[in-house]
Amino acid sequence: MKIAIVRLSALGDLVHSMIGLQFIKAKYPDCQIDWLVESRYAELLADHPDIHQVLTLDIKALKHDWRGFNQQLQKLKTYRQHHYDLVIDAQGLLKSAICARLLGAPVAGFNADSIRERAAAWLYQRKIAYPYDANTIDRNAKVVSEPLGFSITPEQIHNKQAFLFYHTPEIELEPWLSATQKNVLFVIGSTWPSRNYPAEHFISVANQLKQNSLVLWGNADEKASAEAMAKQSPAIRVLPKLSLNALKALIASVDLVIGNDTGPTHMAWAMNIPSITLFGPTPVSRVYQTAINKVLKSPSEVNPFKLNKQDFSINQIKAEDVVKVAQGLLG
Repeated sequence: MKIAIVRLSALGDLVHSMIGLQFIKAKYPDCQIDWLVESRYAELLADHPDIHQVLTLDIKALKHDWRGFNQQLQKLKTYRQHHYDLVIDAQGLLKSAICARLLGAPVAGFNADSIRERAAAWLYQRKIAYPYDANTIDRNAKVVSEPLGFSITPEQIHNKQAFLFYHTPEIELEPWLSATQKNVLFVIGSTWPSRNYPAEHFISVANQLKQNSLVLWGNADEKASAEAMAKQSPAIRVLPKLSLNALKALIASVDLVIGNDTGPTHMAWAMNIPSITLFGPTPVSRVYQTAINKVLKSPSEVNPFKLNKQDFSINQIKAEDVVKVAQGLLG
């Protein structure tokens, strides 16, 4: 059996979609699983033993330059020649549904009542019903397992094997890791300003923990914020720019990840590394809470059907509360 999973982006969503891989292979050891993804995220899936091929597209680039459309279409036609038995659209957007249909096999995905872009469901032959406001990880497990005739239980997810893999990073990580202190990774950025825990609160957490606090950044604004934080706390060190492979290697090496509701924080859960995810305008149903993966949520109420990007209540999470949970996880 040859299966293609379509999940083009984004980082955290890709992590949550990958949960199903180990259970598909446990159920069907001889199946071949390919994954279609935006090229900038391909390194996240690289080295995964359950993925046969990572297939890439550059759809986002078409927003700025449509001259590459024919090239992307030709890539899909090439991938179609793999003759899949089933394609699963785990993303549920019109663009992902179109890509899934162009791969040529019967396509499975969420039905119109379980999806953000209802029109995408018109393109599926097999439609899966699951509440849109349910736990994100459970939803992802459902859409990749039900079309294959089995279920993934919450107990199985809680007992999962780590499922992000990496090779020797291109950058030397050892100089950034302390042998005498705990290594704590701060994830300070996200897609919206209102999802970001204030820099001054991160500084307070670092000063109270008195450990080796490493700050991750992904763009120029985040780098500037990280450098400003380091000037205000001797406990903080600003990491260099990291590839996704190096980021996986780093997360595997730290003692704790503290960050916003965003990709690198979710990667810690995927790798069975202790984490604290800080929530403001997004629902805690995006994650699984475990003995080592904790959440702190601001007092605001969240409507999962209409997120409020002006909800800056994450500012109200006290640094002292983060420190208390962190100390418990660090032992």
